[in-house]
Amino acid sequence: MRGVPPHSRADGRVGPLAVTRSLIVEADGGSRGNPGPAAYGAVVRDAATGTVLAELAEYLDTVTNNVAEYRGAIAGLREAWAIDPAANVEVRLDSKLIVEQMSGRWQVKHPSMRELAREARAVFAPGQVSYTWVPREKNKHADSLVNEMIDAALARGERSIRRLNGAPSEDTSADDVVGSIDVEHSRTVVEERVRRQPPTVMIGWADLGRPTVTLLARHGATAWSLEKRFSGRGGVDMPLAPVGEAQAAALAAEVVRRGDVTRIVSSPLLRTRQTAQQVADVTGLPVEIVDGFAECGFGEWDGFTFAEVQQRWPRELEEWLGSVDVAPPGGESFTQCRARVAEAREQVVERFPGERVLVVAHVSPIKILVGIAVDAPLQSVYRMELPPCSLTSLAWFPDGNSSMFSFAEAGHLHGIVVPSGA
Repeated sequence: MRGVPPHSRADGRVGPLAVTRSLIVEADGGSRGNPGPAAYGAVVRDAATGTVLAELAEYLDTVTNNVAEYRGAIAGLREAWAIDPAANVEVRLDSKLIVEQMSGRWQVKHPSMRELAREARAVFAPGQVSYTWVPREKNKHADSLVNEMIDAALARGERSIRRLNGAPSEDTSADDVVGSIDVEHSRTVVEERVRRQPPTVMIGWADLGRPTVTLLARHGATAWSLEKRFSGRGGVDMPLAPVGEAQAAALAAEVVRRGDVTRIVSSPLLRTRQTAQQVADVTGLPVEIVDGFAECGFGEWDGFTFAEVQQRWPRELEEWLGSVDVAPPGGESFTQCRARVAEAREQVVERFPGERVLVVAHVSPIKILVGIAVDAPLQSVYRMELPPCSLTSLAWFPDGNSSMFSFAEAGHLHGIVVPSGA
């Protein structure tokens, strides 16, 4: 047994350092229909041993997935509080939305969802709880409780499950649950106890619903993008350069690593189709073409650098930079481009509700979609930079709300050498 350093106690004597207990809450929620018959499942574990201390489930009648997910987290937190109100608690969920909201990185826009978040935060004191996203396959125990509960409710009218025990879970070892620990703990055996009730908040059960997430990828580099030339809709249909093909391969690997894309959508232009196809080749998903995601039309400026355009069309360029309503000669204004991009977005959200869709597009459509999501003026397109094959993630909720999860992620492109001067 490793030694435990002494510390000064409140009574002035020196004694062993008190060790704060750590607990893990695994929670899940689901509905058959969204909304539909729903339930949550929650598991509380001892973090040091992996021992399952409690299993909980409750049938919720007809609610959405997000409500069920939040209810599961709240129930797990309450049970953890009943076990040890002084514990540090890690809550593990396969809902990235709730993890990010509860971690404070994403706003909770809907009033009733804010109430759910407040109820969860009210269980423990600030600083005692952390939230971790896990893939669904790592949340099998809680997920199985959800399905067990719904089946029992529909077949026999049962409303809840609560099992207390001290046996390790059959499907999770202690090594899966904890990494390194600094203090040795003996295995904990839980006995029935008088349950201490944590704070509660009475709320209504409205929900944002499960969003359609668009994972926006700019295409890989072309010879013209490397030379910083205008390359739009209606001009030369440029293929990927060799470095663009390498970027597309890295993008495909990143999509596989994330493992949650259900659809692939592409602009009709060659460079986007080539990029999307690399993802399709490794995921097995088909590529669907949506014309509205094509790049803005730059007309006579296609193939020219900014400096060349400035030299040949100085007045037209100044007017274009000064107003989103002005089009390049023979081209398309950002206002016109926005109208078709917005229509394409609506098509995707309507066709693929609640899914995670990879959209391979171009600089202008992606920046326009970001502006739509965060309610920024169209002029914001002049103030965004997007590397080739970078990823931007936007969520579109059924009630009309939207959120930006990430912008211009490019870590997966590390190590790809771009030719000098690009």
